[in-house]
Amino acid sequence: MERRSFIRLVGGGALALGAGTLGGCSTDYPAEAVAAWRGPGNEPDARKWALAHAILAPNSHNRQPWVVDLREPNAIRLHVDRERLLPQTDPWFRQIVVSQGTFLELLLMALAERGVAARVELFPDGEFAARVVDDRPVARVSWTPGAAPPPRDPLFAQVLRRRTAKVGYDTARRVDPAHVRALGDAMPAGAPPHLAWGATSDDARLPALRRLCIDSARVEVGTARTALESSRLMRIGPTEIARHRDGIAMMGVMPRVASALGLFDRERAPEPGSSTFDQVMKRFVEHGDTAMGFVWITTDAPAGATRSAEVWAGRAYVRQHLQATALGLQMHPMSQAPQEFPEMKPHYDALRRLVLGPDAAGARVVQMFSRIGYCADQPHTPRRPVSDIIRA
Repeated sequence: MERRSFIRLVGGGALALGAGTLGGCSTDYPAEAVAAWRGPGNEPDARKWALAHAILAPNSHNRQPWVVDLREPNAIRLHVDRERLLPQTDPWFRQIVVSQGTFLELLLMALAERGVAARVELFPDGEFAARVVDDRPVARVSWTPGAAPPPRDPLFAQVLRRRTAKVGYDTARRVDPAHVRALGDAMPAGAPPHLAWGATSDDARLPALRRLCIDSARVEVGTARTALESSRLMRIGPTEIARHRDGIAMMGVMPRVASALGLFDRERAPEPGSSTFDQVMKRFVEHGDTAMGFVWITTDAPAGATRSAEVWAGRAYVRQHLQATALGLQMHPMSQAPQEFPEMKPHYDALRRLVLGPDAAGARVVQMFSRIGYCADQPHTPRRPVSDIIRA
């Protein structure tokens, strides 16, 4: 919607009419949409109790692309929900597979918390190819009843507290170097040697990385098919948010009024140069300009091109995010530059040069790239119930 059109409608009294349909002006998410963040309570089934924590994993576009099969006793098979892919912004499905890793890591941590010593086999029926996903399981997690309980993971205490702050960070507060170093302590045990991480809060390096975040976001927003993929996942207002419990939740008054009046067209990409485009980009500019540091997770190529490497990257990312939560540090993935759709290629290449250097850029894959900084805690994002991801 063009801003001038909205202003004209407000002047004509349409704002009052639209606001009357909102059922109140609260910007809080509906209670049922965020109920999962209260935890599963006294759920007696250890598998469902663990899954109730795993569904809180960070994931691309909040698609929650997980299906679990519980038909085998004392085991959980994790599959990609192929109804929840992002074929435009994630055409190689790398981010979707990374999201399997975040889920898997929280699942293992939760099982350990319940005294279950789980074994993990990645891709037990064979690894699907790069740029393809199919219905073979990503992982089989199994255990022997009565086995000695494993050590509990201290990061589990942060699972219900973790959130992604998609707002501006405090530019007056520099990132504590000790906090950055501590992120390295959170890497998963047993990870392959090619999994690595890096970070910077160096004033000399930040401007180029900030600019990359903004420029790559402009490509995603300015490419019609990628912009529409995100637009169609917008859940505006409490009714839509409660019904879907996924995607990009929006509780602001302006989008709710526009939606109520039929003026928010989710089937039309914002045109570069339009006021709508500028309003969308304003948020991305704030994200980039207030980044006080960056953290990235990489894997070797060609090993880094395997699906197993992507799962491991997700496991590492969620552990770092939990560590950041314990430290009061915020982490927010800047997912645009690592995306593989053709229009992003110049920024995809620039990201590798900036974080790895020109000599190493072609030898490694940047699986995750996140900004860090400090701000007040933000609301948790909606989650679907556990029952929605269980395959009967």
